[in-house]
Amino acid sequence: MHTAALVLGIVSLVIAIGGGAAGMGWIGSVCGILAIIFGALGMKAGGEQKKTAKTGMILGIVALCWGLIVTVACITCIGAGASILDGMGFFD
Repeated sequence: MHTAALVLGIVSLVIAIGGGAAGMGWIGSVCGILAIIFGALGMKAGGEQKKTAKTGMILGIVALCWGLIVTVACITCIGAGASILDGMGFFD
């Protein structure tokens, strides 16, 4: 579980940051949630495996927060653009 948490944490962070501009930040958030779950399960082990699980969990939390921020910003931007176009009479 600890290795899965680390891999999913790295993947989720890359997707959340890189794919955020393309509106794919939510996929990074989903992978981040999985990284947090696997990290919590992997924390039950001791030693080096606990550190790996903790790192994956931290990366998952960062990716989840970043993905949510980017997704909300993207939705807000779309709404603002639609409001501007509606004010200009584009939808009439």
